[in-house]
Amino acid sequence: MTLNSFLQLEPEYRDYVWGGGRLRPGIDPTAEAWVVWEEDRVRSGDLAGRTLGEISAQFGASLLGQRTVARTGKRFPILIKLLDCAQWLSLQVHPNDKQAIELEGSGQFGKTEAWHILEANPDARLIAGVKANTSPDLLAEAIRNGSVIEHVQYADVSAGDTIFMPAGTLHALGPGLLLYEIQQSSDLTYRVYDWGRPETEKRRLHIEKSIQVTRADFSAQVKPAPIGGDGSQQTLVQCDYFSLELLSTVSNSIQLDTRAETFHAITMIEGRGLLQSGDEQVELEKFQTVVVPADLGSYQFQPIDGNCRALKASV
Repeated sequence: MTLNSFLQLEPEYRDYVWGGGRLRPGIDPTAEAWVVWEEDRVRSGDLAGRTLGEISAQFGASLLGQRTVARTGKRFPILIKLLDCAQWLSLQVHPNDKQAIELEGSGQFGKTEAWHILEANPDARLIAGVKANTSPDLLAEAIRNGSVIEHVQYADVSAGDTIFMPAGTLHALGPGLLLYEIQQSSDLTYRVYDWGRPETEKRRLHIEKSIQVTRADFSAQVKPAPIGGDGSQQTLVQCDYFSLELLSTVSNSIQLDTRAETFHAITMIEGRGLLQSGDEQVELEKFQTVVVPADLGSYQFQPIDGNCRALKASV
Protein backbone atom coordinates (compact mmCIF):
# COMPACT_ATOMS: atom_id res chain seq x y z
CA MET A 1 0.00 0.00 0.00
CA THR A 2 1.27 3.46 -0.87
CA LEU A 3 0.57 6.89 0.58
CA ASN A 4 -0.52 9.45 -2.01
CA SER A 5 -2.52 11.97 0.02
CA PHE A 6 -1.51 14.97 2.11
CA LEU A 7 -1.34 14.32 5.87
CA GLN A 8 -2.76 17.19 7.95
CA LEU A 9 -1.44 17.01 11.50
CA GLU A 10 -2.89 18.05 14.85
CA PRO A 11 -0.08 19.77 16.80
CA GLU A 12 0.66 19.18 20.45
CA TYR A 13 0.93 22.32 22.59
CA ARG A 14 3.22 22.66 25.60
CA ASP A 15 3.60 25.38 28.17
CA TYR A 16 6.73 26.20 30.11
CA VAL A 17 7.65 29.06 32.40
CA TRP A 18 9.02 31.15 29.51
CA GLY A 19 6.01 30.83 27.15
CA GLY A 20 4.01 33.66 25.54
CA GLY A 21 0.57 34.20 24.04
CA ARG A 22 1.03 34.31 20.25
CA LEU A 23 0.64 30.65 19.30
CA ARG A 24 -2.92 30.32 20.61
CA PRO A 25 -4.36 33.83 21.15
CA GLY A 26 -7.04 33.88 23.81
CA ILE A 27 -5.85 30.60 25.33
CA ASP A 28 -3.46 30.17 28.23
CA PRO A 29 0.12 31.19 27.34
CA THR A 30 1.76 28.54 25.18
CA ALA A 31 5.52 28.02 24.92
CA GLU A 32 5.68 25.47 22.10
CA ALA A 33 3.57 23.96 19.33
CA TRP A 34 5.00 20.62 18.17
CA VAL A 35 3.72 20.82 14.61
CA VAL A 36 5.63 17.83 13.18
CA TRP A 37 6.39 15.08 15.66
CA GLU A 38 6.17 11.32 15.62
CA GLU A 39 3.39 11.47 18.25
CA ASP A 40 1.27 14.04 16.35
CA ARG A 41 -1.98 12.59 15.01
CA VAL A 42 -3.47 12.93 11.54
CA ARG A 43 -6.55 15.17 11.58
CA SER A 44 -8.64 13.68 8.77
CA GLY A 45 -8.84 11.11 5.99
CA ASP A 46 -8.31 7.36 6.01
CA LEU A 47 -5.48 7.64 8.56
CA ALA A 48 -7.28 10.01 10.96
CA GLY A 49 -6.23 9.43 14.57
CA ARG A 50 -3.04 7.57 13.66
CA THR A 51 0.26 9.01 14.85
CA LEU A 52 2.97 10.00 12.44
CA GLY A 53 5.25 7.46 14.11
CA GLU A 54 2.76 4.63 13.59
CA ILE A 55 2.34 5.56 9.93
CA SER A 56 6.10 5.80 9.49
CA ALA A 57 6.66 2.35 10.98
CA GLN A 58 3.90 0.79 8.85
CA PHE A 59 4.54 2.45 5.50
CA GLY A 60 8.29 3.08 5.67
CA ALA A 61 9.63 4.42 2.37
CA SER A 62 6.14 5.20 1.08
CA LEU A 63 5.98 8.00 3.66
CA LEU A 64 9.65 8.72 4.32
CA GLY A 65 11.25 8.06 0.94
CA GLN A 66 14.02 5.71 -0.08
CA ARG A 67 16.80 8.16 0.76
CA THR A 68 15.43 8.80 4.25
CA VAL A 69 14.96 5.12 5.10
CA ALA A 70 18.50 4.40 3.94
CA ARG A 71 19.79 7.03 6.40
CA THR A 72 17.63 6.63 9.51
CA GLY A 73 15.37 3.60 9.05
CA LYS A 74 11.60 3.75 9.51
CA ARG A 75 11.57 6.13 12.47
CA PHE A 76 10.29 9.61 11.58
CA PRO A 77 13.57 11.55 11.62
CA ILE A 78 12.74 15.18 12.41
CA LEU A 79 10.85 17.26 14.96
CA ILE A 80 9.48 20.71 14.11
CA LYS A 81 8.30 23.19 16.73
CA LEU A 82 7.05 26.75 16.90
CA LEU A 83 8.36 28.59 19.98
CA ASP A 84 6.97 31.76 21.59
CA CYS A 85 9.51 33.22 23.99
CA ALA A 86 8.33 35.74 26.59
CA GLN A 87 11.36 35.17 28.84
CA TRP A 88 14.89 33.85 28.43
CA LEU A 89 14.99 30.10 27.89
CA SER A 90 17.61 28.20 29.84
CA LEU A 91 21.16 28.17 28.51
CA GLN A 92 21.45 24.65 27.13
CA VAL A 93 23.29 22.26 24.84
CA HIS A 94 22.49 19.04 22.97
CA PRO A 95 24.60 15.93 22.31
CA ASN A 96 25.50 14.56 18.88
CA ASP A 97 24.42 11.06 17.79
CA LYS A 98 27.42 9.26 19.30
CA GLN A 99 27.19 11.15 22.59
CA ALA A 100 23.42 10.58 22.82
CA ILE A 101 23.93 6.81 22.70
CA GLU A 102 26.87 6.91 25.12
CA LEU A 103 25.06 9.09 27.68
CA GLU A 104 21.42 8.04 27.28
CA GLY A 105 21.43 4.56 25.73
CA SER A 106 20.77 2.88 22.39
CA GLY A 107 18.05 4.17 20.09
CA GLN A 108 18.71 7.83 20.86
CA PHE A 109 19.31 10.51 18.24
CA GLY A 110 21.50 13.52 18.87
CA LYS A 111 20.09 16.98 18.32
CA THR A 112 21.35 19.26 15.61
CA GLU A 113 18.81 22.03 14.97
CA ALA A 114 18.10 25.29 13.15
CA TRP A 115 15.95 28.32 13.92
CA HIS A 116 14.07 30.59 11.52
CA ILE A 117 12.91 33.80 13.19
CA LEU A 118 9.23 34.58 12.46
CA GLU A 119 8.78 37.65 14.67
CA ALA A 120 11.28 39.60 16.79
CA ASN A 121 10.99 42.59 19.10
CA PRO A 122 13.40 45.43 18.20
CA ASP A 123 15.74 44.50 21.05
CA ALA A 124 15.47 40.72 20.62
CA ARG A 125 18.61 38.66 20.86
CA LEU A 126 19.81 35.15 21.59
CA ILE A 127 22.89 33.24 22.64
CA ALA A 128 24.60 31.19 19.94
CA GLY A 129 27.87 29.72 21.11
CA VAL A 130 30.92 30.72 23.11
CA LYS A 131 33.18 33.77 22.88
CA ALA A 132 36.31 33.36 20.78
CA ASN A 133 39.46 32.13 22.53
CA THR A 134 37.56 30.47 25.38
CA SER A 135 39.44 27.30 26.31
CA PRO A 136 37.60 24.03 27.10
CA ASP A 137 39.04 24.05 30.64
CA LEU A 138 37.88 27.62 31.30
CA LEU A 139 34.43 26.83 29.91
CA ALA A 140 34.12 23.68 32.04
CA GLU A 141 35.05 25.59 35.19
CA ALA A 142 32.59 28.38 34.35
CA ILE A 143 29.77 25.85 33.86
CA ARG A 144 30.56 24.29 37.24
CA ASN A 145 30.78 27.57 39.19
CA GLY A 146 27.78 29.25 37.55
CA SER A 147 29.69 31.99 35.70
CA VAL A 148 29.21 30.51 32.23
CA ILE A 149 27.00 33.41 31.14
CA GLU A 150 30.13 35.60 31.12
CA HIS A 151 31.60 33.53 28.28
CA VAL A 152 28.68 33.22 25.85
CA GLN A 153 28.26 34.88 22.47
CA TYR A 154 25.15 37.07 22.06
CA ALA A 155 23.58 37.82 18.67
CA ASP A 156 20.95 40.38 17.66
CA VAL A 157 18.28 38.89 15.38
CA SER A 158 15.38 40.07 13.22
CA ALA A 159 12.41 38.45 11.50
CA GLY A 160 13.59 36.33 8.58
CA ASP A 161 16.99 35.44 10.05
CA THR A 162 18.09 31.80 10.16
CA ILE A 163 20.56 30.26 12.62
CA PHE A 164 22.04 26.78 12.18
CA MET A 165 22.91 25.17 15.50
CA PRO A 166 25.05 22.00 15.34
CA ALA A 167 24.97 19.64 18.32
CA GLY A 168 27.45 20.84 20.94
CA THR A 169 26.65 24.54 20.51
CA LEU A 170 25.78 26.38 23.74
CA HIS A 171 22.60 28.40 23.14
CA ALA A 172 19.57 30.18 24.56
CA LEU A 173 16.60 32.06 23.11
CA GLY A 174 15.73 35.48 24.48
CA PRO A 175 12.40 37.25 25.12
CA GLY A 176 10.42 38.75 22.26
CA LEU A 177 11.06 35.95 19.78
CA LEU A 178 8.60 33.81 17.84
CA LEU A 179 10.37 31.19 15.76
CA TYR A 180 10.29 27.96 13.80
CA GLU A 181 12.66 25.24 15.00
CA ILE A 182 13.66 22.14 13.05
CA GLN A 183 15.76 19.43 14.65
CA GLN A 184 16.54 15.76 14.68
CA SER A 185 13.78 13.68 16.24
CA SER A 186 15.15 14.11 19.73
CA ASP A 187 14.41 16.30 22.72
CA LEU A 188 17.63 15.53 24.60
CA THR A 189 18.53 18.76 26.35
CA TYR A 190 21.24 19.41 28.91
CA ARG A 191 20.42 22.54 30.88
CA VAL A 192 23.52 24.56 31.80
CA TYR A 193 22.20 27.77 33.39
CA ASP A 194 18.63 28.91 34.15
CA TRP A 195 18.80 32.62 35.04
CA GLY A 196 18.31 32.10 38.77
CA ARG A 197 15.07 30.16 38.46
CA PRO A 198 14.65 27.58 41.25
CA GLU A 199 15.77 24.11 40.25
CA THR A 200 12.91 21.61 40.24
CA GLU A 201 12.43 17.99 39.21
CA LYS A 202 11.36 19.15 35.74
CA ARG A 203 13.99 21.89 35.41
CA ARG A 204 17.22 20.34 36.62
CA LEU A 205 20.68 21.48 35.59
CA HIS A 206 22.85 18.87 33.86
CA ILE A 207 26.29 20.17 34.68
CA GLU A 208 28.59 17.21 34.03
CA LYS A 209 26.77 15.99 30.93
CA SER A 210 26.77 19.48 29.48
CA ILE A 211 30.53 19.75 30.02
CA GLN A 212 31.02 16.49 28.13
CA VAL A 213 29.12 17.66 25.03
CA THR A 214 29.68 21.45 24.84
CA ARG A 215 32.16 22.66 22.22
CA ALA A 216 34.20 25.69 23.31
CA ASP A 217 35.06 26.38 19.67
CA PHE A 218 31.44 26.52 18.40
CA SER A 219 29.73 29.84 17.67
CA ALA A 220 26.75 29.86 15.31
CA GLN A 221 26.30 32.47 12.57
CA VAL A 222 23.11 34.41 11.85
CA LYS A 223 22.06 34.17 8.20
CA PRO A 224 20.01 37.26 7.24
CA ALA A 225 16.62 37.05 5.57
CA PRO A 226 16.91 36.21 1.86
CA ILE A 227 15.38 38.45 -0.80
CA GLY A 228 12.99 36.33 -2.86
CA GLY A 229 10.70 37.10 -5.74
CA ASP A 230 7.22 35.88 -6.62
CA GLY A 231 7.39 32.09 -6.82
CA SER A 232 10.86 31.76 -5.29
CA GLN A 233 12.27 28.72 -3.51
CA GLN A 234 15.39 29.42 -1.42
CA THR A 235 17.55 27.10 0.67
CA LEU A 236 18.05 28.32 4.24
CA VAL A 237 19.83 25.29 5.74
CA GLN A 238 21.29 22.13 4.23
CA CYS A 239 22.95 19.61 6.55
CA ASP A 240 23.31 15.86 7.07
CA TYR A 241 20.06 15.69 9.06
CA PHE A 242 17.60 17.98 7.28
CA SER A 243 17.06 20.60 4.62
CA LEU A 244 15.03 23.78 5.09
CA GLU A 245 13.72 25.96 2.27
CA LEU A 246 11.64 29.15 2.13
CA LEU A 247 8.76 29.25 -0.36
CA SER A 248 7.56 32.77 -1.23
CA THR A 249 4.79 33.69 -3.65
CA VAL A 250 2.24 36.40 -4.37
CA SER A 251 0.52 35.09 -7.49
CA ASN A 252 2.65 32.33 -9.02
CA SER A 253 2.42 28.62 -8.30
CA ILE A 254 5.54 26.78 -7.12
CA GLN A 255 5.98 23.27 -8.51
CA LEU A 256 7.38 20.80 -5.98
CA ASP A 257 8.28 17.11 -6.19
CA THR A 258 9.31 14.57 -3.56
CA ARG A 259 10.73 12.29 -6.32
CA ALA A 260 10.00 9.38 -3.92
CA GLU A 261 13.29 10.24 -2.21
CA THR A 262 12.00 12.00 0.92
CA PHE A 263 8.88 13.44 2.52
CA HIS A 264 8.19 17.18 2.68
CA ALA A 265 6.76 19.06 5.67
CA ILE A 266 5.10 22.34 4.66
CA THR A 267 4.42 24.92 7.42
CA MET A 268 2.64 28.19 6.59
CA ILE A 269 4.33 31.19 8.19
CA GLU A 270 2.52 34.06 6.43
CA GLY A 271 -0.81 34.39 4.62
CA ARG A 272 -2.92 31.50 3.30
CA GLY A 273 -1.71 28.88 0.87
CA LEU A 274 -3.03 25.96 -1.14
CA LEU A 275 -1.40 22.58 -1.76
CA GLN A 276 -2.70 20.69 -4.79
CA SER A 277 -2.00 17.21 -6.14
CA GLY A 278 -4.33 16.07 -8.90
CA ASP A 279 -7.87 16.52 -7.60
CA GLU A 280 -6.79 16.84 -3.96
CA GLN A 281 -6.49 20.30 -2.44
CA VAL A 282 -5.57 21.37 1.10
CA GLU A 283 -5.80 24.94 2.36
CA LEU A 284 -3.24 26.03 4.93
CA GLU A 285 -3.69 28.86 7.43
CA LYS A 286 -0.82 30.48 9.29
CA PHE A 287 1.13 27.98 11.44
CA GLN A 288 -0.68 24.94 10.02
CA THR A 289 1.45 22.06 8.72
CA VAL A 290 1.00 19.28 6.18
CA VAL A 291 3.30 16.31 5.65
CA VAL A 292 3.66 15.30 2.00
CA PRO A 293 4.45 11.56 1.69
CA ALA A 294 7.35 10.62 -0.55
CA ASP A 295 5.07 8.52 -2.76
CA LEU A 296 2.85 11.51 -3.55
CA GLY A 297 5.42 12.89 -5.98
CA SER A 298 4.61 16.11 -7.83
CA TYR A 299 2.39 18.82 -6.32
CA GLN A 300 1.87 22.59 -6.34
CA PHE A 301 2.01 25.32 -3.70
CA GLN A 302 0.08 28.49 -4.52
CA PRO A 303 -1.27 31.58 -2.75
CA ILE A 304 -4.96 32.00 -1.93
CA ASP A 305 -5.17 35.74 -1.37
CA GLY A 306 -1.88 37.45 -2.12
CA ASN A 307 1.47 37.24 -0.39
CA CYS A 308 2.16 33.96 1.37
CA ARG A 309 5.25 32.21 2.65
CA ALA A 310 5.89 28.69 3.87
CA LEU A 311 8.84 26.66 5.12
CA LYS A 312 9.53 23.30 3.48
CA ALA A 313 11.46 20.75 5.51
CA SER A 314 12.85 17.49 4.17
CA VAL A 315 15.70 15.05 4.76
